[in-house]
Amino acid sequence: MPAPRVVGPRDGQFAFLGGCDARFLIDGEDAGDRFALVEHPLRPRALAAPMHQHHREDEYSFVLEGRMGALLGEDVIIGNPGDPIFKPRNQWHTFWNADDAPARVLEIISPAGFEQYFREVGAELRSGPPDPQRLAALCARYDLDMDMSSVPSLIARFGVRFYESPP
Repeated sequence: MPAPRVVGPRDGQFAFLGGCDARFLIDGEDAGDRFALVEHPLRPRALAAPMHQHHREDEYSFVLEGRMGALLGEDVIIGNPGDPIFKPRNQWHTFWNADDAPARVLEIISPAGFEQYFREVGAELRSGPPDPQRLAALCARYDLDMDMSSVPSLIARFGVRFYESPP
């Protein structure tokens, strides 16, 4: 059983993911695999990911700072500080920073496990854009469908950028 602790604003491991990074606050193993808690700092106008769908987990995003846009199926929503946004499993979705200033989103992943995907993608991105075959294998391991071809239309539709290299 893990000990109670406070995770301060500079604590936790960090993974570079492009325009939407990950700071790991509570791993699934610390919560009996029921959930994981990850903070996503987003660069201005950053697209977090291509359209994708999870088959094992739900995501609950809580906007801490800035404005978060989300495409959930065909619905476009904008979340402001204090707004929770539910992204259920088996639904195509993506999200982005809908403003010209940085944003921060707290993400609850339930059940836990998918937080490890962020660690693995971060490790891949340390040496540049990921190899498409390794990325496909990683997605398959996490039961994740990802539509890389959606990026150009998301950029055009929402006026965002898809970062792939460190700042």
